[in-house]
Amino acid sequence: MSEFSMPRFEPEEPRRFEPPKPPRPPRFPRRPSGGGEGQGKTGRQGFGPGSITIAILLAIGLVIYAASSIWTEILWFRQMQSTRVLLTQWFAHAGLFLIGLVLVAAMLILTLKYAYKHRAASTRGEASASLREYQRAFEPVRRVGFWGAALFFGFTNGANLATEWQTVLQFVNRTSFGKADPQFGLDISFFVFTLPLLQLLVSFLLKITVLCLIASLVVSYLYGTIRMTPRPHASKPARLQAGLLTAFSSLLIGARYWLGRYALLTQRGSSIDGALYSDIKATLPAHSILAVISVLVAVLFVVAAFKGTWRLPVIGVSVTIVSALVIGGMYPALIQQFRVTPNERALESEYIQHNIDATLEAYGLADLEYTNYDAATTAQPGQLREDSESTSQIRLLDPQVITRTVQQLQQSRPYYGFDSGMKVDRYTIGDERRDTVIAVREINLAGLSAEQRTWVNMHTVYTHGYGVVAAYGNTLTRDGLPSYWEQSVPSVGEMGDYEERVYFSPDAPTYSIVGAPEGSEPQELDYPDDNANGGQVATTFTGDGGPSVGNMWNKLLYSIKFGSTDIFFSSQTNSASQILYNRDPLDRVAKVAPFLTLEQEAYPAVVDMDDDPATPKRLVWIVDAYTTTDSYPYSQHESLSETTVDSQSSEVGEYVRSESVNYIRNSVKAVVDAYDGSVHLFQWDQEDPILQTWMKIYPERVEPLSQISGDLMSHMRYPEDLFKVQRELLTSYHVKNASDFYAGGDRWRLAEETSTVVTPSPELKGTGAPASAQPPYYLTMQMPTQETAEFSLTSVFVPGGESKREAMAGFLAVDSETGNEAGKIREGYGKLRLLALPSSTTVPGPGQVQNAYDSNETIARQLNLLNQADSQVIRGNLLTLPVGGGLLYVQPVYVQGTGSASYPVLRSVLTAFGNQVGFAPTLEESLDQTFGGDSQATVAGTDAASGAEGTNSGEGGEGGAGAPLSAQERLSQALANASAAMQAGKSALSSGDWAAYGESQKALDAALEAALAAEEELSGGAASSPAGSGTSGAGSPAGNGASGSGSGAPGTAAPAS
Repeated sequence: MSEFSMPRFEPEEPRRFEPPKPPRPPRFPRRPSGGGEGQGKTGRQGFGPGSITIAILLAIGLVIYAASSIWTEILWFRQMQSTRVLLTQWFAHAGLFLIGLVLVAAMLILTLKYAYKHRAASTRGEASASLREYQRAFEPVRRVGFWGAALFFGFTNGANLATEWQTVLQFVNRTSFGKADPQFGLDISFFVFTLPLLQLLVSFLLKITVLCLIASLVVSYLYGTIRMTPRPHASKPARLQAGLLTAFSSLLIGARYWLGRYALLTQRGSSIDGALYSDIKATLPAHSILAVISVLVAVLFVVAAFKGTWRLPVIGVSVTIVSALVIGGMYPALIQQFRVTPNERALESEYIQHNIDATLEAYGLADLEYTNYDAATTAQPGQLREDSESTSQIRLLDPQVITRTVQQLQQSRPYYGFDSGMKVDRYTIGDERRDTVIAVREINLAGLSAEQRTWVNMHTVYTHGYGVVAAYGNTLTRDGLPSYWEQSVPSVGEMGDYEERVYFSPDAPTYSIVGAPEGSEPQELDYPDDNANGGQVATTFTGDGGPSVGNMWNKLLYSIKFGSTDIFFSSQTNSASQILYNRDPLDRVAKVAPFLTLEQEAYPAVVDMDDDPATPKRLVWIVDAYTTTDSYPYSQHESLSETTVDSQSSEVGEYVRSESVNYIRNSVKAVVDAYDGSVHLFQWDQEDPILQTWMKIYPERVEPLSQISGDLMSHMRYPEDLFKVQRELLTSYHVKNASDFYAGGDRWRLAEETSTVVTPSPELKGTGAPASAQPPYYLTMQMPTQETAEFSLTSVFVPGGESKREAMAGFLAVDSETGNEAGKIREGYGKLRLLALPSSTTVPGPGQVQNAYDSNETIARQLNLLNQADSQVIRGNLLTLPVGGGLLYVQPVYVQGTGSASYPVLRSVLTAFGNQVGFAPTLEESLDQTFGGDSQATVAGTDAASGAEGTNSGEGGEGGAGAPLSAQERLSQALANASAAMQAGKSALSSGDWAAYGESQKALDAALEAALAAEEELSGGAASSPAGSGTSGAGSPAGNGASGSGSGAPGTAAPAS
């Protein structure tokens, strides 16, 4: 049988190898296309003119689509004069990507080619036959496979490396901190700039080496240079390649262990960050030993690569693994369990002290002024006589509450809004510095009716807001409304001449197309004016606020970018048209300064940017910006996304750094012009090494402090987010002694919100952070150790622990007054002062004060009168002031109707000092109740105007002698009479004078009836439209405020004397 098969096998060989082509030629003529020539034509038609045209069009389309992202970015940054910022970032990304791509791809392809070049010759055996099948299958795609794998891993590693551009640039331009760590004596800059780069480099090289090692082993096994059967064997080239790569990997592992010694100082702990006793005494030596072992193992692998014996390297690897488990894991755990835990307080004190000192330094708390404050809790007549500077500036306007009132009375038109809310600032009016609440009248496209919401209207007509509204923080009208000193459209008041148009604001439209050649008819709505044609004035944007869309190319790109063909085809665009986008001040700052972490909100100010009275002022947005790191040795880590939230800001800001930090500086003040969107970055912290490093990377991007004008300087302030982080740390780090800190007997927590303006959620979604903490408040006040009252930011602490005790534990204030000298920050700015209250004296905290209000029979009854079914009582911010030798609480009480057009109106003021409380229509009366009938406090008077300037211009601050009382005044008087009647009744009961008690009850009943009647009248007025034309009382300001007339502005009044 075998003899017969052999002759049949011989002729089969030529058939398999000779005729691979012969069968194909006869098949071509048989095709319907008519032969090989015709087939050739058909094949060429697949890439004929039509296909080429389609391919070209697709390529052009891809180029245009890419340009709609890339070129428009260049146009925007060029218009912002920040092209270098963009190009530096792009070149850094591209450079690192190419380095990663080329290095990884080159190393992999060289490794693969070396392994393939030194492949073994074919051998016999079943395993070799199987490998030969794999080799034959892989051979046709071998080159593609090698290059494909190399490019794939090169691309992914290059992309990962490109994300570390900031780490690389900071290392290249690093700046010394001038301070050394307590363990190694190295400059802090090593941990902040150098160590991250070394860790990145080691990690990157280790990844490349491991990839090359795996590729080498796979190819060597596939081509037989490494065999596992019948016994393990490797050829000399494979042995050299694998041995040297493994040796280099071991060296890199050793380097990682060595760098891990320094990383111990920046690690996060369960409660204390940084290296503690077991880390220094056990983990650090273990890392050193493991680094040395890794180097020795690398040597063994090199020896094995040349000598051919793998016994020693295998033993070395085993020793490394066992050492890592025993020395690196078990030994530190045993030290912690049997050495540290029984003696923790004594052994850890040194390292806890390192943590305390580093934390206070890293967060700007080293110069904290700590004062033990034995606060008085008994209120006496005349107790506030010496605190006139503080009491005269007590802010009764709560920005959170009053925004709706301003919206109703100062909106002017539905397409305006005050969605960014009101902010607290201070302005010099006349010769007096006054705390002010200010809001910007922004454009609000949601206010347009459905038929008005055309593309032309929304993007070329309704393009900007107009002006600001400013009111005294401590003065109101007799109707409980804000006393405006700047209002209306166009603005009327004390602000002076300034550019009122607001093209850039947090709630501005996504984009607007503005601008026209000189002499063209204006297309944009400027502001409403009943005296103008059509009831409105038109304008044309004349600034340099956005890239040009005056040519076809740019219009095409922006049509694609914003997904709107209207941009391309609209006749509204012209040769001078600009497109304004990225209009949120935070967004603009974030793009031109990607190295900064930003405050959650910008705040507005009207300032003289050049201190030249001849030039108009500018409306600007001020943004506080921070430089941060998480690599400051021994400093405690804090999560900005958790510490910066409270009851009023329960959502994490978009530009707040999501990672934890352990160093922060308010290094930059950014100013964004509301008209043209120009951004100025001013160097605020002159000593911050991180900012100095970035200033080397982006020279001339950050302007020196000397460029800040005096007027602009006067509106700078201490940033809220930084203060929130600092106050969170001070719940623990007010204790500076390590032993006491470890004991934790004096831990605090932040007071919870008592205002009813917002309904705090139990926790911030996604972070687990409490969102009910009382926010910090800006107000002008004087700390006991201060010489004068200054604009400050304050917060309150209560005892920590699980007891939920709400007594006052501490009061923190920071001097937020920057002065008004050009290019110079006032001495004293940023000084943190902490009043620590002794545990032996119980000073009521915010929660206890709120309980005292709620449980006081008189206050509860009066609040119930105000809080009828058709109205709602709103308690405003609970302010705390250290006056009279103790701590005074002040809380404004507003009443709001239930109608859709209702708005809050200040009705009463709650005050408390110790256990004494007061509740009256005015601050002065409430303080007098609290302090035994006469506090002798200096407070701001009531504004003379009741809201209708002109009709009541002759009335005095007390309402005028013969003028009829408004409903609000009758309510206030009735409540005062009721309070007096109840006090008289109590006195009569205590003295046993039943006749007097009966008279007091009659007076009380009469007062309550009068209060109910007045409240019913007020509720009816509040529920009606504010556009009503009431003739007296609260109706007048509502009617005038909603009129939108350019003259006869509502509520205009001089500050009370």
